[in-house]
Amino acid sequence: MKKRTVISSVLVASGALVLAGCSSGGQSDAGESAAAAGSGFPLEYSNCDMDVTVESPPERAVSLNQSATEIMVRLGLADRMVGTAYETDPVPDDIVDEYESIPLLTDGLLEHETLLQAQPDFVYSSFASFLTAENAGEREELHELGVPTYLTEFDCTYHAAVDGGATYEMLYDEIAQIAEIFDVTAAGEELVSEQQATVADGMETAEGITGSPELVWFYSTAASSSTPSVAGPGGLPQTVTEMLGATNAFSDASTKWPEVSWDEVAAREPDVIVLADLTRGYPGDTVEEKIEFLTSDPLTSKMDAVREKRFIVVPGQYMDPSIHSVQAVPTVADGLVELGFTG
Repeated sequence: MKKRTVISSVLVASGALVLAGCSSGGQSDAGESAAAAGSGFPLEYSNCDMDVTVESPPERAVSLNQSATEIMVRLGLADRMVGTAYETDPVPDDIVDEYESIPLLTDGLLEHETLLQAQPDFVYSSFASFLTAENAGEREELHELGVPTYLTEFDCTYHAAVDGGATYEMLYDEIAQIAEIFDVTAAGEELVSEQQATVADGMETAEGITGSPELVWFYSTAASSSTPSVAGPGGLPQTVTEMLGATNAFSDASTKWPEVSWDEVAAREPDVIVLADLTRGYPGDTVEEKIEFLTSDPLTSKMDAVREKRFIVVPGQYMDPSIHSVQAVPTVADGLVELGFTG
């Protein structure tokens, strides 16, 4: 993805913030049509144990991270967005022009004042840690300012396991909810159908998998050490593992993404290591760096899965509750078949 220009300053009214939802001018023709179509408004919804009201379909939305932005773009809502932030991965070619038409408010975490300068009438995040006082602001504070929010149900509490486990139905519901909030339900139904078809393709491949191979989902390493962050219970990697008839080596962990030791990983003797190929630019993020470490470290290089190069590589987005996460099902299923876990 080519370098984006960060919008570093926005003119605001002296001494006060004038939110776009309270102003009467400047609404686009598309916005007027959307608002006129919104017969189901005001719309009330419950999200992460919080009741939220949207008075009319938003026209000045801000997304706090790439996954949320991509869902919005896939729903045809780029022209109703006044900002985004925290880009970490290449944007798919088929949506790159629409995506890059959205102002990039910051190249990192979006701070509260910067968010307010964009005069949003809706804020959408895939991470609970972004909707805090230290970052974009707490949800309650934004609601008091007349800015409704949506936080993915996958991360109502930062890094805590999802009650009952994460499911793709949660992703489908999220897409449908965002589509309802913006009064584009038909687009939501179409996008959900596409996601379901991808999962179905993976499950068809999974019918050929035999046994119950044990997987370690290796996401990243701590910045100051080689301590790995791996998938525990309650997240989508656990769900994908179970869907494919495999076993997650760290299903007994206390969080979705525990930091463990390589001694623990080696002791559990996984059959396969699923490697996240991250493009954030942090040390150890790329799959090449991960494989270099695993094959050269005195401990990990002796693991059977490493010696026999039983690796499955997936983009980091496949492990997160993003619109790309459904791709984990066919990708990991294909990998297990190619590694010989068949009858």
